[in-house]
Parts: sequence; structure tokens; C-alpha cells
Amino acid sequence: MARTYKIKESFYTLQGEGAQAGRAAVFLRFAGCNLWSGREEDRSGAVCQFCDTDFIGTDGQNGGRYTLQECADLVASLWPGGGTPYVVCTGGEPLLQLDEPLIQALHDRGFEVAVETNGTVVVPESIDWVCVSPKANAKLVVTVGDELKLVYPQPEWGAQPPAFTDLGFTHFFLQPKDEPGTDNTPAVVGYCMAHPQWRISLQTHKMMGID
Repeated sequence: MARTYKIKESFYTLQGEGAQAGRAAVFLRFAGCNLWSGREEDRSGAVCQFCDTDFIGTDGQNGGRYTLQECADLVASLWPGGGTPYVVCTGGEPLLQLDEPLIQALHDRGFEVAVETNGTVVVPESIDWVCVSPKANAKLVVTVGDELKLVYPQPEWGAQPPAFTDLGFTHFFLQPKDEPGTDNTPAVVGYCMAHPQWRISLQTHKMMGID
């Protein structure tokens, strides 16, 4: 039986965060994560407790179970033409499903392939752009990549910026934690100004009112 991929949703938009902010992209969101079930009743006991993304099931836009070719065809169908086709594989934790055959199928359709991962699963070698967002109390196995994007602040010692400054990333970003009733942006601004290795990443897609 051919392998199928569980896709929560897939859509065409602009990347809102990090070094690729503003770039047109197809987002391919895989269902499932290894740090939280996605159910609110499990949040308090999860390794990652501040996720703001729905990654349960396959009921989102263009969601479903897809074979390798169907999944690559779906992504290709969402690109409007022109430019350099770009797909962001995200989740949940996309590397629980994303593998070399699917990456190759996306490459065959002309796509540059990016992944947004929590860094607990080894990244396939053929990925073009690696963005790691470490989480406190989760063992980080991906220590080299294009960008490290740390949600800030996290109270745990293991999620403080100095724990990551010597890793092999090209870009280091702090992103204000999205907490109801709390504006963490001033704290991030202050840290980045005092430690210029770090740059601020804002969730500009929320400001623009897009997915």
C-alpha cells in the first residue's frame, strides 16, 4: 500500500515570520506533533504549552490524506505561476511525516522546499531552507540550519537565548510570545538591542489579517 500523508491544510499566502517574511509561499501543514497532542485538555502537561496552531486532523482547507504524487500535485496547483515556487512545510511537527521522496517530488515540480520544525527530529538532507523553533524541555537534535527562531520569553533555563548563540545557524530571531493580555514585544526589542546577534521576528501575517 502506498504511503499517505496526513495534511491538516494547505494554502497560498505570504510568509509572515523570520528571514523569509513577505515572500509568497504555499503552506503545507502536516497533522500531528510530538510535543503536544493539540487537545486543550492536554496543554498543561505538554512539553510545548504555548502553540497557537490547530494541527489536529485533516479538516482544514485542502486537508486530507494524500499519496506522494497527490500531495506534490496539490502544492503545485496552489502556486499561481511566476517567480521561484516556494513551499513551507509546517505543522505541528512536519518531520514526523515529511521525507526524502516527497521533497524530491516537490523539487521535481520546481519548488524550493522549506521546513519549520521544533528541532527534535533529524532534517532530511535535501531540504532547501531549515527554520528551527526550539522548545523548553525538548531535546534539540537539529543544531545547524538557516534560521533559529526562538519564541520569547520562555521561563525555563533551557530556552534562554544564550543556550543557542553558539549553534550553526545563519540567522537568529526572537519572536514575541503571543499571550492574551501581554505585550512581549518591548522585552524582545530590548534584548535584540542589547544582543545584536539576535533580530526580531514579528508575526506580520496577523497584522495583515492573512493566514
